[in-house]
Amino acid sequence: MKHLILAILLSVAAAIGFAAEQVDLFQPITPETDLKTFAWQNRLIVIFANSKEDVSFQTQIDFLKIDPAALSERQIVVLTDPDPDMQSFLRQKFRPRGFTLLLIGKDGQVKLRKPFPWDVRALSRAIDKMPMRRQEIKAKK
Repeated sequence: MKHLILAILLSVAAAIGFAAEQVDLFQPITPETDLKTFAWQNRLIVIFANSKEDVSFQTQIDFLKIDPAALSERQIVVLTDPDPDMQSFLRQKFRPRGFTLLLIGKDGQVKLRKPFPWDVRALSRAIDKMPMRRQEIKAKK
């Protein structure tokens, strides 16, 4: 009986932890958003669009929600900016035209820029080829 209770408690704790990670995975870009706060801690997927109703924007969000564990494993935070009127610092810096997907490494450099959605598998493969990610994988072994 003790083992059953322990298993249930561990399952609940894991589910709560996973839900907390999922909440932090997607963050809207605000005028205060600063890439320096993520430097050397997280890789960023930055998604720009002209509206939340943009088909490419919705498709990209849906793709990313399919496998949040893969994103979490690669220490990814997703920043979204579907409002060109806000004129965030990041929008001014990267000057997106319509839908734009950026992959920014932990070093703060743009590693990938795409005008169309990418699924988690393609993003994961691109990240796993990066030298820093290879070091992380090697260190885990």
